[in-house]
Amino acid sequence: MSETAGYLTTHVLDAARGCPAAGMRIDLYRIEGESRSLTHSVVTNADGRTDAPVIGKGRMAAGVWELLFHAGDYLDASGAPGESPRFLDRIPIRFGIADLEAHYHVPLLLAPYSYSTYRGS
Repeated sequence: MSETAGYLTTHVLDAARGCPAAGMRIDLYRIEGESRSLTHSVVTNADGRTDAPVIGKGRMAAGVWELLFHAGDYLDASGAPGESPRFLDRIPIRFGIADLEAHYHVPLLLAPYSYSTYRGS
C-alpha cells in the first residue's frame, strides 16, 4: 500500500428503532480472486460510526473489499423482534476501490428484515 489521501468509512443506522446502531462488529476483508483475507475488525460507537476510518489515509489500496456487518448479534443485543435463526445475520457488502485519493463511505441502513446501502460521501 502506498501513501494516499483516500480513506474508507462506514455508518450503521437502525431503521427499526430510529437510532444509530451502536456496538455492531464489522469485519474488513481484502478480496483477491477467490481468496478472502480478514484485515481487521472494528465496532461502531454510540453514533453508529467507527472511532477511526475503517481504512485510514495512507493505507488505501485499490481492489475489491468486503465489509461484513454482524447484524444478527446487534439485533439480538438490541432486543429486536425476530425468529431464530434470524432472517438477517451477517451482511456482506462487497465493493471496489479504484480511486486511491477518494473518500469511500459505505453506510448500512438496517432493520430486522431488510437493509440498504449506497456509496455515500
